[in-house]
Amino acid sequence: MARIVALSNESDAVVAVYAEQPEAGVAFALAFPEGELPRLVYWGRPMTHPETVVDAADALRPQRVSGALDYTPWPSVLPTQAEAWIGEPRLALRRDGVEVFCRFTVTDTTLTEGDRPAVTVTAEDTEQQVALTWTMELDPSGLLRQRAAIRNLAYGELEIGKVELGFAVPGWATEILTTTGHHLRERSPQRQPLTIGRFQRTYVAGRPDFDASLLLTVGAPGFGFEHGEVYSTHVAWSGNSLLSAERLPYTQPVIGGGEILFGGEVTLPHDGAYETPWVYGAYGDGLNEVASRFHRYVRSCHPEMAIKPRPVILNTWEAVYFDQNYDTLVALADKAADSGVERFVVDDGWFGSRRDDTSGLGDWQIAQSVWPEGPKSLKALADYVHGKGMQFGLWFEPEMVNPDSEMFRNHPDWVLKPTANRLPMQGRCQQVVDLTNPEAYDYVYDCMDKLVEELGIDYIKWDHNKLVTEAFSPENARPAVHEQTLAVYRIFRDLKAAHPGLEIESCSSGGGRVDLGILEVADRIWASDCVDPVERADIQRYTSLLVPPEMIGEHVGASPAHSTHRSTSQEMRMAMAFFGHMGIEWNLLKEPQADLDKLGVWVAEYKRHRADFATGTVVHGDEGDPAVRLDGVVSADKARAVYRFTQLTTSQTYPAAPVRLPGLDSDAVYRVMPLDMNRELKLNVTDGQSLDITNGQSPLGWWNDDGVCLTGRVLQTYGIRPPSLHPAPALYACAVLGPAHFAYGEPTGLPA
Repeated sequence: MARIVALSNESDAVVAVYAEQPEAGVAFALAFPEGELPRLVYWGRPMTHPETVVDAADALRPQRVSGALDYTPWPSVLPTQAEAWIGEPRLALRRDGVEVFCRFTVTDTTLTEGDRPAVTVTAEDTEQQVALTWTMELDPSGLLRQRAAIRNLAYGELEIGKVELGFAVPGWATEILTTTGHHLRERSPQRQPLTIGRFQRTYVAGRPDFDASLLLTVGAPGFGFEHGEVYSTHVAWSGNSLLSAERLPYTQPVIGGGEILFGGEVTLPHDGAYETPWVYGAYGDGLNEVASRFHRYVRSCHPEMAIKPRPVILNTWEAVYFDQNYDTLVALADKAADSGVERFVVDDGWFGSRRDDTSGLGDWQIAQSVWPEGPKSLKALADYVHGKGMQFGLWFEPEMVNPDSEMFRNHPDWVLKPTANRLPMQGRCQQVVDLTNPEAYDYVYDCMDKLVEELGIDYIKWDHNKLVTEAFSPENARPAVHEQTLAVYRIFRDLKAAHPGLEIESCSSGGGRVDLGILEVADRIWASDCVDPVERADIQRYTSLLVPPEMIGEHVGASPAHSTHRSTSQEMRMAMAFFGHMGIEWNLLKEPQADLDKLGVWVAEYKRHRADFATGTVVHGDEGDPAVRLDGVVSADKARAVYRFTQLTTSQTYPAAPVRLPGLDSDAVYRVMPLDMNRELKLNVTDGQSLDITNGQSPLGWWNDDGVCLTGRVLQTYGIRPPSLHPAPALYACAVLGPAHFAYGEPTGLPA
């Protein structure tokens, strides 16, 4: 049971706070030295003797040393120069353009018990007339999160420049893992040592963007998914933000982050307050445990997903692009329904003059040239889709406008722009709508609300295709990313409140806006515009550090892939879409029946397992071979598991080396066997022929209807040998060999 306790010395002053979530296996302790802001003095597994942290301040306080200030830096949760912090400024406040240096004194500490134990600290700098309220909570998932509110007690204005919160971590955490990327190649991992100095990832495109590192993780060198103590941090904000890891010669490392604000973006009047986004921290033994904490938290925001199956989607974008018409989409809907699709989504091109990406964006009225009134209207298509037993979805890009549109011509002041006569640099022929302008906000919301009602829309694909640069609001005469982000959250919440059951996907050019802020209001994210399964192997793996599988859009696309022109087998493409929220991004009207039949088999198999994917534990293997990937989902009760083995390139090991299957019950016995659709180890070829996908010349002992029975301990220690596969990227005229494969685990008694 969760608990939080205050620990005091003989004078009854609070000198430490200890909180724990025993079920999640996490605890933290704060020390309060002499009325100063708290120091994080412990963060790890629950303690058997928490009363001992009362001495943490004396145990960890650094000595004064030569050549420095009288007080050696010992960073609090919000370090300032008044406590000798001489690293990157983490609290930047100004009055009339002049820096305000604060020294906070704690005036009150409040503990909150319950499922989410919390400590709230109130502090003031009476001379500078600035008040601080800081809160740290321990979520049932084991996530630690903190935020702060700055209040202006003076009658003059107070400008907020930056409030960057931090988690102090042990000195042995000397390696950093983040991800980088670009459009079509998001979430690419990179590592570097955490040396003396500051490592910072900055995002100022009005969204986290493709280069965003969902987590900044530090740990002992060589940590992986299955092993190695790690600490991760994340800023739950969909606007401009930063993540950092910093170490001074005097201090232990500090990780954290916060929102980035432009000059004048947030200015507080008397008694006005600014509240930071939540900054999250996660502790675990390996990245799999860290990911499971974030998954548990996100799932708590969407409890309906555990009992409401995630519908298989067909999205029309790569099927028809802008070439929409009633007859084509009805025929595609028929093929989709026959393949087991449960949600049919019409993408960009249904409105205004939008026949390509140069015009019409912002004119959220149905295009009469494409959807004439009568039997071939968009309403008729929505009704037809509903009649086939599928949900109907529609694409919007509510935050954007083409200058070649009626909306822009009628309201040129409804866009973010740095001056009255100059627009920001365009992207995809677009500008950004100023949603902080009440008239623009009402127009966008009312258009969407009306269409959801009239068409019976079940699902919105919400896109965001332009970087938000020079984001200045003509309406409010100040930078607008902060308020723009809040406006986006508001539309999400208001639409869903007005239309119970409506789901909204955060697309954003693929993986451009993935963070806990948007995940709290969205029902799905589109991980990448690239559906090439070879690229998706790592895009999806590292996206899953933050996002649970049932909320990651993973689609079966065409071959060659539209984004890379790489050819891959249908089996490979279907396997890579299997663990997430499965969908189809493919023109089924052009495919032979044999391929459609195979698609239907995989869709049916996905439906058998999707309940486990929405509640189970995601695991990734630490394989020594960089050519292979081992990913899986273990059911919540550890009674079942599905694993995917992917051979991306040729290996030094020949045949393939055994792979371990993490996440199982060590003492249970499992029968391990291939899923039915993989059993023959052959590819479908469009001329009706089949092709071996293995270069093994003898049978694999367990790859049959009976499989083998092994304990979870053996499977997690020595593992099981996968098939020897041709590599996925190899290009052949007829097909590419090397699909990903599965092993399906089910506990059973040993055979007699």
